[in-house]
Amino acid sequence: MKIAFYDTKPYDKKSFEEQNKLYNYNFKYFEYKLNEETAHLAKGYEVVCAFVNDTITKEVIDILYDNGVKLLALRCAGYNNVDFKAAFLKIHVVRVPSYSPYAVAEHAMALLLTLNRKIHKAYNRTRESNFSINGLLGVTLHGKTIGVIGTGRIGRIFVNICKGIGMKVIAYDPYPAKDSKIDYVSLQELYNQSDIISLHCPLTKETKHIISKSSIDQMKKNVILINTSRGALINTEDLIEGLKSRKIAQAALDVYEEEGEYFFEDLSDDIIHDDNLARLQSMPNVLITSHQAFFTKEALEAIAITTLENIKAFIEDIPLDNEICYDCQRNRENCSRTINNRCF
Repeated sequence: MKIAFYDTKPYDKKSFEEQNKLYNYNFKYFEYKLNEETAHLAKGYEVVCAFVNDTITKEVIDILYDNGVKLLALRCAGYNNVDFKAAFLKIHVVRVPSYSPYAVAEHAMALLLTLNRKIHKAYNRTRESNFSINGLLGVTLHGKTIGVIGTGRIGRIFVNICKGIGMKVIAYDPYPAKDSKIDYVSLQELYNQSDIISLHCPLTKETKHIISKSSIDQMKKNVILINTSRGALINTEDLIEGLKSRKIAQAALDVYEEEGEYFFEDLSDDIIHDDNLARLQSMPNVLITSHQAFFTKEALEAIAITTLENIKAFIEDIPLDNEICYDCQRNRENCSRTINNRCF
């Protein structure tokens, strides 16, 4: 089995080669992202392995299909970058629904703690023998109200971490977790009551720009925002205005609305042409990491294993438990187009 592997980083190759010892698939690694200009490189490959910032439009799907690709194996949980309508009845699409929810939840808390107590600034100061603590004032998180939007596996783990340090947790999710002890409220109540808001929901038509001017206007003054989910959950221009007006006291972002061109790349010798990203970088009350919340040894291992198992299931013509299609997506059990647990 020949597999075209796009947007390859050294850590990807290392983790997949280690797990591939049990499968012996033939990988062709490309450093290029998958898009309309690079899709032709997959000619002669039945499987394409893609990542979160690959651009899988209708045009890309058509090129892959015309060149004989039958399976798109996403090595990530998110899939908002795929045109499923175009893929339906042409290419099967599988993903890694869960690899290390603890890693993402832990990183979200790390961002909050670092941002609040100015750990990154203190580190830089003391490296230069500046031991002043002026300007490093934080707040005590114990007793503060944190609003969690999205209570899937990551969100629920994050809730437990917050409770562990004595925070009051409220949450919003259109599909509340059953048998949980989470205090669910409406979005408006969450915006009104939260000292801190952390995003843990997928990017859908309903959640795109869930944080925008209208929602920011409903928030407490000096609210703190944390986002480790998807960049487009936040309207970047509205975020910047909220930061400038001090309605938003601080923001920590592991994702960014237009991150595709920048995140995961070393651009230290280049100029950032995205004005919004450059403005956020320049703000002293903003902390940005480069979509690394998932990045642990355990997560990379789980991603490789699940991706290779998805490919194995496709080759052996057995049910694709992690498949997504245009019709069913997350509700496959109700999809009339599913045959033998495959979407078409």
